[in-house]
Amino acid sequence: MKIYFITFGCKVNLYETENIKQNFSAHGYGTASSESEADAFLINSCTVTESSDKKLKKEIRRIKRTYPEAVVILTGCFPQAFAEKAAELSEADIVTGTKDRAALPDLFSRFLEDSQRTLSVQPYQRNESFEPMTNTSYDFNTRAFVKIQDGCNMFCSYCIIPHSRGSFRSKPLGDIVSEVSELAAAGYKEVVLTGINLSFYGVDFGLRLADAIEAVCVVDGIERVRLGSIEPEVITDSDVERLAEQKKLCPQFHLSLQSGCDKTLKAMNRRYTSAQYENIVNLLNTNFDNCSITTDIMVGFPGETDEDFAESMKFAETIGFAKAHIFAYSRRKGTPAAEMAEQIPEAVKRSRAAEMAKSMDKCRERFLLSQVGTVAPVLFEREKSDGVPHGYTPNYTQVKISKKNHNISLRNSIFYVKIIGIDNDCCLGEIIP
Repeated sequence: MKIYFITFGCKVNLYETENIKQNFSAHGYGTASSESEADAFLINSCTVTESSDKKLKKEIRRIKRTYPEAVVILTGCFPQAFAEKAAELSEADIVTGTKDRAALPDLFSRFLEDSQRTLSVQPYQRNESFEPMTNTSYDFNTRAFVKIQDGCNMFCSYCIIPHSRGSFRSKPLGDIVSEVSELAAAGYKEVVLTGINLSFYGVDFGLRLADAIEAVCVVDGIERVRLGSIEPEVITDSDVERLAEQKKLCPQFHLSLQSGCDKTLKAMNRRYTSAQYENIVNLLNTNFDNCSITTDIMVGFPGETDEDFAESMKFAETIGFAKAHIFAYSRRKGTPAAEMAEQIPEAVKRSRAAEMAKSMDKCRERFLLSQVGTVAPVLFEREKSDGVPHGYTPNYTQVKISKKNHNISLRNSIFYVKIIGIDNDCCLGEIIP
């Protein structure tokens, strides 16, 4: 029996899918490399927006229509947050949430025996422990993702994640070090620490994120440690000082902003002000050489006026992000924001998103130009379809070089590169002999 795995959502979901895949493999099930050879489909879902839910439902129906004899397994955030709605998807033969995914192979085996549809979404309880989960090999370019935290207690007014992931839970330090050591032995040079709310790693153990970073940085064979998205409200001066001492830590921080307007931040139930955010950015820039700050910015949140939007954009321009992901607010049933009276028309949201994106593209260009003339180590990844080697500097600047500069594959190798120009969204470089 072969299973085709499909992932919706973030890098955390990709990590979890790979873990599920390895678990099925340990139970004797194969992985299908294409849909046509699959006996079953496993869909690991996301539920950040209603748009993602619609895409998920459409995909499940397409699969069952195209492969009516195949078993369809639905797991992840959507059924965990909306169990009743997930149960209504009759095309899914097995439905589980984000909890106890280790049981999936057994549920699948049982279904093969009795063909009885299975609905098994277990609610989270207080003081849950971190679900044992380890990956030792996968196809994520040259970077290995390591999930060290799950859950969120913050309840931002627009977000459904606390309902789909439960409360804060952290992976024990020993387990993190063991997993990273195995990855190093497998040849990975860079690991990315990820979580649903990564900044809160360790709150259940009396630890801080810095403790996990320090533990990973001493693992032999790992040359780079990178962080996934972090929230600004719990980062202190002491944290930044500790991080700056770790020479393997990449000076690139995806520091979630959402809005640069204090009124909007308060309505979002974010726990910081724009001034506090700017202070953290200044701390990072002061303590890390050639640091890059990337972010997410939401536009069109309920009640956001033209003046609020302008304030947010001006603040983002002041920070000068190396890169920003711009998205329009999406109304999410089950969240306080969905019930707010002043919903913004879709046309206005699209217009603001386009204007913000244009502004942030200019910031991106300025950042890339600032890298010209610098020399940095580049970890090269797979060659793209044009055959040109490309990779990333520690501050996550994408660099590509001319194919004529080498005669062998550079994949998973680190070379010092002088950046000589920019080309669209990346930099051009020459390998230093």
